[in-house]
Amino acid sequence: MMRPLKSLAPMYFEEMFEQTEDPWDLESSDYERAKYAHTVRTLGGRIYMNAFEIGCAKGILTQQLAPSCRDLLAVDVSTIALRAARARCVPLEHVSFANMAVPRLLPARSFDLVILSEVAYYWADEDLKRVSAWLGSHVRSGGDILLVHWTGVTDYPQSGDDAVEKLRTMLGDGVVVVTDERMPLYRLDLWRRRS
Repeated sequence: MMRPLKSLAPMYFEEMFEQTEDPWDLESSDYERAKYAHTVRTLGGRIYMNAFEIGCAKGILTQQLAPSCRDLLAVDVSTIALRAARARCVPLEHVSFANMAVPRLLPARSFDLVILSEVAYYWADEDLKRVSAWLGSHVRSGGDILLVHWTGVTDYPQSGDDAVEKLRTMLGDGVVVVTDERMPLYRLDLWRRRS
């Protein structure tokens, strides 16, 4: 399959949310509910001081991650999705949102948890390198990087497996694999920055 050479543009995601209230069935599918629960369980009850969720969409996972975080910054490229995410998380004062096209824009501060759920396969190799370099310098020692990606066939710049494996190779000895689970339709990887 011929894959795009460039990362998907922000407008792709804005158009998805313009066309339907629930693209990818994020709010309505049993698959998504089970995957979100698995994602949160993988954190093992650890409480993170500063967390960063890339590609929060409508904030469904954000809401479930919030109890594990003292401060959670969730970002997305879609203003439509962010509006819904903010509304969903109104009671959660420690959760903030920003319109951010990662990896062209990335926070200057450091985090002890970064979540990449269903986003890395949207990036071409050059952008995976940018994200990898940022992770290497902005995830604190002992901090976690949590990745969850669909492993089925896509027409995105990467497959889920390719994106995760490339990031892992780029980060090299800087991270330790804590968990690498394969489910029937997705993979879940938890990496820890070496101290």
